[in-house]
Amino acid sequence: MKMLKPAMADARQKSVLAIYIISALSAVAAQGAEEEMSQIQEIVVLGESTTFSTANTTESMERQQNPITSVLSHIDNLPGVNITEGDTFGFDDWSTTINLRGYQTNLSEQQVGTTIDGLPNGESNYGGGAKANRYIDTMNSGGVEVNQGTADISSRTLEALGGTLNFLTDDPLQYERFRTSFSSGDFSSNRYYGRYDTGMLLDETTRAWVSVSHNEATDWMEGSAQNERDHVALKFITELEDVTFTGYASYDDIQEDNYQRITPAEFDANPNWDRLTGDWTGVPYVDQLYRRGWSTNRSNKFAYLKADWVINPEFTLNLAVYGHNMTGRGDWVPPYIVDVADDGIAGHSELVTGNVAYGEAALGRLFFVDATGNALAPNAGCVSSITFPYGGAGPEYDPACYGEGAIAVQSFRHTHYERDRLGYTADFEWITSLGNGAENSLRGGLWYEDSTRSEFRDWHKITDTTAGFQFETPAYWVQYDLEFPRDTLNWYLSDTVTFGDLSLNLGIREFSVETDRKDNFGVAALRSLESDTDILYSTGFTYQFPAIAGLEVFGGYSENVKPLTGNILEREGTDLSNLDAETAENMELGLRFVGDRFIGSAVWFDNQFDNRLEFFSNQLAGNIPNYLIGTSGSYDNVGGIETSGVEFAVSAELTENWSLYGSYTYTDATYLGTGLGTEADAALGLVPGNQVVGTPENMWVVSLDWLRGNYSAGVSTKFVDDRFINRANTSIADSYTVSDFYFNINGEGISDFLQGMQIGFVVNNLTDNRYLGGISGFGSWIGAPRTAVFTLTADF
Repeated sequence: MKMLKPAMADARQKSVLAIYIISALSAVAAQGAEEEMSQIQEIVVLGESTTFSTANTTESMERQQNPITSVLSHIDNLPGVNITEGDTFGFDDWSTTINLRGYQTNLSEQQVGTTIDGLPNGESNYGGGAKANRYIDTMNSGGVEVNQGTADISSRTLEALGGTLNFLTDDPLQYERFRTSFSSGDFSSNRYYGRYDTGMLLDETTRAWVSVSHNEATDWMEGSAQNERDHVALKFITELEDVTFTGYASYDDIQEDNYQRITPAEFDANPNWDRLTGDWTGVPYVDQLYRRGWSTNRSNKFAYLKADWVINPEFTLNLAVYGHNMTGRGDWVPPYIVDVADDGIAGHSELVTGNVAYGEAALGRLFFVDATGNALAPNAGCVSSITFPYGGAGPEYDPACYGEGAIAVQSFRHTHYERDRLGYTADFEWITSLGNGAENSLRGGLWYEDSTRSEFRDWHKITDTTAGFQFETPAYWVQYDLEFPRDTLNWYLSDTVTFGDLSLNLGIREFSVETDRKDNFGVAALRSLESDTDILYSTGFTYQFPAIAGLEVFGGYSENVKPLTGNILEREGTDLSNLDAETAENMELGLRFVGDRFIGSAVWFDNQFDNRLEFFSNQLAGNIPNYLIGTSGSYDNVGGIETSGVEFAVSAELTENWSLYGSYTYTDATYLGTGLGTEADAALGLVPGNQVVGTPENMWVVSLDWLRGNYSAGVSTKFVDDRFINRANTSIADSYTVSDFYFNINGEGISDFLQGMQIGFVVNNLTDNRYLGGISGFGSWIGAPRTAVFTLTADF
């Protein structure tokens, strides 16, 4: 077997250039051409008067990330937020994790809500969901609204046990412009982008834009991955006398090869390799870790139309309709053919192209066969010499344990995903005067969504294991074929009374989710799940100190729930009669100050997460995949999590040219027991009081930005504390510190001939720190290395 090289040396040489460019950081930087270089802006907006903590990204945060990367990376420096992606450009959804005050979204858990321009993303899980980067190109981003804690009662999501991430699209410009951009950098990365803004049309009532982009790169390890993304989007705004119409549509198609989780011991042995391979060896046991066989393919189509109607100065009505279609596939290359037909002594029909078994149970596995298709057994007493992967192989996997003429066989396993959604939202706000300066605001809304998620898994025979991973069609086995129709209904009411400097809020909401499970083979009976919540309460206040302009105290409490959905029904072993929806109670109390040159906030938060759901499978030892798992396994409630902590954030304009941003988050997140006694806790590996997996106690960010004329630059540094990988708190991903750097110049700063052009240079992980990043299950993904990207943008 050929051992892998670390990241390619020639690619690393580009990154070293970054060290020679001097610093400044990220609370501020420029906006488009001349406008961009005219003033310093805060890195984060903390001053919005709400009963919950909220923070918005700004242009300077986006400048810290290169345009090829995911829009998720823009929020990583906000207080309470930690985003990790195994791929330096965010190409790998498999390895993407989000942590927001201890609530997490990763391969196994989805506890943080996501919306796109206020509309639901359709969940964020790997199998059938779509994170925000599937909807928005980085250069079409209008910022991100991050509600870290109690969140807004009107958030349309089924996953927000804690906060919500609302990703915004950029509004069309009021003047005509064509923008083109090209980026190139480490790891064979390239990006091509074009966008046309129409300016004002139709009697100055309408403006629109349309954009197209293509991103490509390989992986940062041995360079075998073939990652590509194509994205097309358009948006329009039509403003009439009393009604404003907004429409958005996007198409996103992506192929990305995955990264693999490793243990701390494996990281210590080689911090540049995740144990996936870049060369096909012809030995199925080794080739089960061939990177191009670990792939994610997704296609997302999303569109909405909104109408915002000002009926009179006191009453507004907001209506929206949206649709979403997702199709995709996840790939693996198991080192065998599954025996699903009892063929007796007539060979194995699974090896004959065109024979398809639907829903049959696995009878066994085929590793090597003779020329007539009969299964072979390894030589008696043979001991395998294969030592990689997973600690080595048994004799049944080793070609040296068979006689001459033995033929290795292998599968290409595809899990196919599809989701169709059609939804409607309606919101109103009625403002009335109560006299003596007092005011009442009553808000309410409805959300209905009809969705169907489909999933089936098929196994294809690899044509010739000595030649590569090309596979035959049709599949020899369709393992299962399921469909999950779902109806979602949500309503809310919220009343806010304002008496001068004091505002009080009380809100209620409720969810009703009905999901079915249909077996398209007609074998299993229809299963149904109704998840109707109790009325959920929220309340809060704000008080603006009259003696200190800009100083405000706020507090909030909310009850949140994640209704039971189709992921639960997918697993045949789940006992629905004894299952509760996950619930959370979130509280926070904070101070905000907004001044002319200084913005700051301090927040205390406390969260109680109950009825935590966990998936239990017949997983093989350690990190060895169970390729045959199918729909087996079950979900069960396993206690909860208690979290408390504090957040601090400041943003200051130091001088006309310099600005500073800093944040600090302390999070104490610990497990609660099941309530069924120490034996039940021990059986689940739970130790009440242990730190929650994947959640750092301490995080801090310091950012500095510089702006002068046509030039801007910035540098930011983030520290993330130790994180536990297992619930026993015996396996640790060590703390790490990562710095990012950017430098931008408008073309006219070089020559009048270059007017309308912008040159940008971004280096992520400036010091090339090696660390373990995202955590899920048994291990952690390696954090991406130093990456440099150059971007040239031209406006016409």
